[in-house]
Amino acid sequence: MRFQFLNFYGCAMMATLLTACSTTPQNNDPGDLVLGGGGRPVGADYSRSPVYARNGMAATAHPLASQIAVDILKGGGSAVDAAIAANAALGLMEPTGNGIGGDLFALIWDPKTAKLYGYNGSGRSPRGRSLEQLQAQIAHLKQGGKVPEELQGIPSHGSLPVTVPGTVDGWFAIHQRFGRIPMSEVLAPASNYAREGFPIPPVIASYLAGNLARFEAVEGMIEEFDNARATYFPEGRAPEAGEIFRNPDLARTLDVLGQQGREAFYQGQLAQTMASYFQRIGADLVFDDLAAHRGNWVEPGSVNYRGYDLYELPPNGQGFAALQMLSILKNVDLSQWPRASAEVFHYMTEAKRLAFEDVAKYYADPEYANIPAAAFLSDAYGRERFALIDSQHASAEFGPGEPQLEGEGDTTYLTVADKDGMMVSLIQSNYRGMGSGLVPDGLGFMLQDRGELFSLEPGHPNVYAAGKRPFHTIIPAFLMKDGQPQMSFGLMGGSMQPQGHVQILVNMIDFGMNIQHAGDAARFMHVGGRQSTGVESNPLGTLYLEPGVPTETVERLTEMGHRVKIVDDGVMFGGYQAIGVDHENKSYVGATEMRKDGGVAAF
Repeated sequence: MRFQFLNFYGCAMMATLLTACSTTPQNNDPGDLVLGGGGRPVGADYSRSPVYARNGMAATAHPLASQIAVDILKGGGSAVDAAIAANAALGLMEPTGNGIGGDLFALIWDPKTAKLYGYNGSGRSPRGRSLEQLQAQIAHLKQGGKVPEELQGIPSHGSLPVTVPGTVDGWFAIHQRFGRIPMSEVLAPASNYAREGFPIPPVIASYLAGNLARFEAVEGMIEEFDNARATYFPEGRAPEAGEIFRNPDLARTLDVLGQQGREAFYQGQLAQTMASYFQRIGADLVFDDLAAHRGNWVEPGSVNYRGYDLYELPPNGQGFAALQMLSILKNVDLSQWPRASAEVFHYMTEAKRLAFEDVAKYYADPEYANIPAAAFLSDAYGRERFALIDSQHASAEFGPGEPQLEGEGDTTYLTVADKDGMMVSLIQSNYRGMGSGLVPDGLGFMLQDRGELFSLEPGHPNVYAAGKRPFHTIIPAFLMKDGQPQMSFGLMGGSMQPQGHVQILVNMIDFGMNIQHAGDAARFMHVGGRQSTGVESNPLGTLYLEPGVPTETVERLTEMGHRVKIVDDGVMFGGYQAIGVDHENKSYVGATEMRKDGGVAAF
């Protein structure tokens, strides 16, 4: 028996004060009055208080995962132990955003060495499949009507976009360096919840419904969907909020990892099961691809913004896009205008567009491309790119720059800090929604579809190649000041992530918002321009805004030439978690935002 769910309450009981049959507010008549929010004695009415504590803290997208992390800390585990435990739980409890079939990136502040460490846990494409073979396979799918004829890139689901899962390698690599307790103890809480069950919260329930609808729409791309259906949708529908889920297959997988270690996943019994599944469905990944996998420790890059140093991981991820945006924005004093003004949104949007032109042209696996990474982050290049911004009008089109070297989806984010000062900024994802739609026999997790982000354009730095890592969207972040840690934070959601990192910092540094308010404030997301896949879209793109942006600002941005749309469901604007350090009071302060189900746990 696989992933089961049971109705926790009957629908009649669900209509009580405890919960409701729907995950969103309902009005019987469009003309009904809608009760608004209450007020607060301090801070913005739409926000809430940050969480303060001295001994340890975890901020994740699920309250139970945050509690698991704190329990690990209380039991003597390090922040790394707690982060792995929380990530394992999120793979179970938030399968719409992550899981051990995906990849992982982390930034870790170690107080003993006073150093920030970076880990790139991204997997590679099949070593036995060439670009020409991939192109032929896509053409065959088009001829068979399994993918749209107009598709320009790699299919979003099925085996073609699957790359080697890097998460488990990442867990064991960071644990070997910074862990304190055995991995069997670290993974036990998630295994227990998988076996015994847990209630699904509202946002994740809505995402499960959306994923099922998407899978059904593209089922022709997916070689085998019965396992996924039995694991996540055994009654042929998505579970609703409050229903109890179980995933005993995943419990057994986590138990094997706890007992046998990393090698079980890449060379042992779990690897053998995956390899047999690949062969059964005709996928190109093989056992040797798993056995060859290793992530790597990398050196984070940074940009100073008004006295604060933001650190991000280098490509093949998009973290340096956030650094490029700040390098551009440091050339204008945004605080001269109100935060909600059109000028602030305009400059940040144009900075994003400029940075992402470089993302599309240059960002790729550095083992296969000559990336001028250091030049991207120079003050001179930031000034050069800033000079292209028209203060009064949105530019119809930007192109990539020519930096000169001197001497460069759906996701979950979590952060944990322990009593000794170790802080972990960790992000993990299956990429598009729950992933490829492929669940290996009896293992209880879905394989990622990250390979969709390769380009098929010969000569492009991110063009598909055998054994190559694709361009990656998931990026953890870390803020320092004068060599001391200030904040571990991140924000989920594909290309929203670097845009979100910058908006959080602008809110805090330029406009004095606290760590919670900065995440709850209305955001923008710009979509469009050149893509890392080589697939072109409208160069001006679309500026999506949340309803909290004033009407006069929306009108002014439209007058300036931006193509503006208001989106009110919060889905595309990511999900933010953060832990800050209060050095004066020797304590932590944490935040999670209302767009997700998460919470901060601390002691």
